Amino acid sequence: MNASLSRSLAPAKRGFLIFVLTFGELFATQVALLSVMAIPLGVGLFTTPEAIRWHRRTVNRARELSGGIAEPYLREPEYEPGFFGRIEECRFLLSEPATRRDLAWGFIDPIIGGVLALQPLLLILYGLDGILMPFIWLAFHPLGFHDWYTFVPVSSLPTALAAVPVGVGILTVGLRYGETILGWHQRWTLRWLEPSPEAEMARRVQKLTESRADAVDSSAAELRRIERDLHDGAQARLVAMGMTLGAIEHLLEKDPEKAKLLLSETRQASAKALSELRDLVRGIHPPVLSDRGLVDAVKALALDSPLNAEVIADVPGRPDLPVESAAYFAVSEVLTNAAKHSGARRVWIDLHHEDGVLRVTITDDGRGGASMDAGTGLRGIERRIGTFDGILALSSPVGGPTIVTMELPCVLSSPRTSSSSETA
Repeated sequence: MNASLSRSLAPAKRGFLIFVLTFGELFATQVALLSVMAIPLGVGLFTTPEAIRWHRRTVNRARELSGGIAEPYLREPEYEPGFFGRIEECRFLLSEPATRRDLAWGFIDPIIGGVLALQPLLLILYGLDGILMPFIWLAFHPLGFHDWYTFVPVSSLPTALAAVPVGVGILTVGLRYGETILGWHQRWTLRWLEPSPEAEMARRVQKLTESRADAVDSSAAELRRIERDLHDGAQARLVAMGMTLGAIEHLLEKDPEKAKLLLSETRQASAKALSELRDLVRGIHPPVLSDRGLVDAVKALALDSPLNAEVIADVPGRPDLPVESAAYFAVSEVLTNAAKHSGARRVWIDLHHEDGVLRVTITDDGRGGASMDAGTGLRGIERRIGTFDGILALSSPVGGPTIVTMELPCVLSSPRTSSSSETA
């Protein structure tokens, strides 16, 4: 009973919280506009950016309470230090259409949205008022109490009693349909605060531009790594082998025994050079990924992991090779992080493809507390999959578990059944 009543009262509580928040929105809007008006005086150059960001935080809170509406703002560029940097910062923040919509929202929402959000609570209170009307009349009728309750004129005890069933009906509506009424507020908020098609397109262009720059930087870094590994590893060994073979030519007639010893060393060096070349190629694109696809390649990673790893997959086909490679190396990086930093003993890898999205979820039973900014390489993974318009989400409360979820939009080719589970 208590749990049911708590669920029925939840919309009224949330609506009251939204109503209170509208006053914060109004105050933040007034502060932001006063700061903008002070720009010609010079003071606004220093107060406007912080006032706009504070206003955005209050509006984003409204977005969260209304079902998690996505933020429409573009990522801010780096500004020059000093006076001209302040001008550019103010210009960028105020030129965004989302900022202007937020400021208009801050004035309109307290009037319309706040009233809508408060309706579940008002219905409950007004219903209780009708139920208590007989007691109110008995207490105040000596003072000449006369009132109307909806369509009931309360002028005597019988009319006060007639208000009770009406109050029960209103209370029932407030408790039963509070969520529906809040849905009207949610639609109102969505209409105002969801990203416009232009803002969404601008954000997507900005994201893809940044992803392309990250991809170029990543490719350049990868080429430098390959060049360095070749120069310091296999290339050095091959040069040494050439010099050793030259020495062997001179020793074949003078000292055959020493020539045989050098030949043995050269054979060993060639084996090491071949092994290094294979490792280098495997780091660029593992053969198992090319030959058998993402699911089997991830199973191979699980087998090589020091953790007890279980792979569950339902991927009826193969993504494009670049997406497949990005997902593979992302899983490899997360598994490495889990083995090094989490203190986990088990890890679960779930790969699914549904509605044009490859979803990879990696869960470990470690100590938790992981962060995107803790130097664990998750930002690098986010940039890698961001090249393909992918996203990464992290949940890692202290005490665990840590859950890393990656989503990459892609289509599958070469349909085949790849649904399996394996424990390593």
